[in-house]
Amino acid sequence: MGNCWSVRIKAESPFHSASASGVNSRNNGKDGNGLSGSSSRVSSSSVPLTCRSEDEILQCSKLRCFAFSDLKTATRNFRPDSVLGEGGFGSVFKGWIDEHALTASKPGTGMVIAVKRLNHDGFQGHREWLAEVNYLGQLYHPNLVRLIGYCFEDQHRLLVYEFMSRGSLENHLFRRGSYFQPLPWNLRMKVALGAAKGLAYLHSAEAKVIYRDFKTSNVLLDSNYNAKLSDFGLAKDGPTGDKTHVSTRVIGTYGYAAPEYLATGHLTAKSDVYSFGVVLLEMLSGRRAIDKNRPPGEHNLVEWARPYLPHKRKIFRVLDTRLEGQYSLGVAQKAAALALHCLSTEARFRPTMDEVVSTLEQLQDNKDTAKKSESEPKEHSRSLGNSGHELSQRSLEEAGARKVAYPRP
Repeated sequence: MGNCWSVRIKAESPFHSASASGVNSRNNGKDGNGLSGSSSRVSSSSVPLTCRSEDEILQCSKLRCFAFSDLKTATRNFRPDSVLGEGGFGSVFKGWIDEHALTASKPGTGMVIAVKRLNHDGFQGHREWLAEVNYLGQLYHPNLVRLIGYCFEDQHRLLVYEFMSRGSLENHLFRRGSYFQPLPWNLRMKVALGAAKGLAYLHSAEAKVIYRDFKTSNVLLDSNYNAKLSDFGLAKDGPTGDKTHVSTRVIGTYGYAAPEYLATGHLTAKSDVYSFGVVLLEMLSGRRAIDKNRPPGEHNLVEWARPYLPHKRKIFRVLDTRLEGQYSLGVAQKAAALALHCLSTEARFRPTMDEVVSTLEQLQDNKDTAKKSESEPKEHSRSLGNSGHELSQRSLEEAGARKVAYPRP
């Protein structure tokens, strides 16, 4: 474990030859919001950035370097009943370490952790692992998931995160069952605000990072429903000097990616704002961004909902019927207007994330948020499906459903 007082390390360099791709235990090839193979997560940068070697990245990280044997003990030898999630890149296990010494402790004692263990899939998997160490080893904020440390020993590549006990926002919005109850309006607004603060920090002068993969499965919740962004595999350093954008190959999650990014590969902070608008719309509607199980004309949430959002009476066709009586008409209109603003077709018309945070704070302060809406009866929405699409280097590919909630291994 080492410290570095030089400039923040760049995640992309000639060493990587491509955008450092992330990993996600949620992406097991069963749901449309993630690809199951690592090769489709790579995006070559057209502008070479500061060259940093693997050793420099690890030495500059202020993270704990764990021995493989310690993590093996902490997770009870990676027992199947310790699995929190599985994906195409590996598995995430629940474990325990001593809170002060950061050494393995007996199950049920000490601090709970989530240990991501990468499959041995060669250089690409290692590159994704290194990207997580690079970004989360340098960025610190209450609304970013905390990376405690890593293991880099022989062929083993592991990452140790804080344990997020309530899993992903995706599960709370779209899963059905006794454990995942529908999030009430006030918690949805709290989660939206926390996630917005995380993005605002990434866009700040301090960080200057474009997240590029903002979606419900990458927003994790702690025991108090505080939102934290996870999975920095697709993150890129923002433009520098007089440059207005970063040029990349198009990659990300279909349904969340901004239209100008899809058309040109030009990436800016406003691309993240668009993705935030999609997620906010998902939170307001209880619908997935892409859902092929819905009737024709309703597969794409943004395209379907956009005409209803500006209208006082029509927005109830969009709002989640499970939220009935939990908000006032005025607050619902303001939240819908914010989502529509973020979803502006032209990037220059979208707000900054700081402006989004300010608006959401005003909505939280509004005393009418818990009042019953006085409006026409809301329509009942159909059951949700489990499909979507992801953008790869060459095409939009269908994938199947995910079942877990932790950063992609």
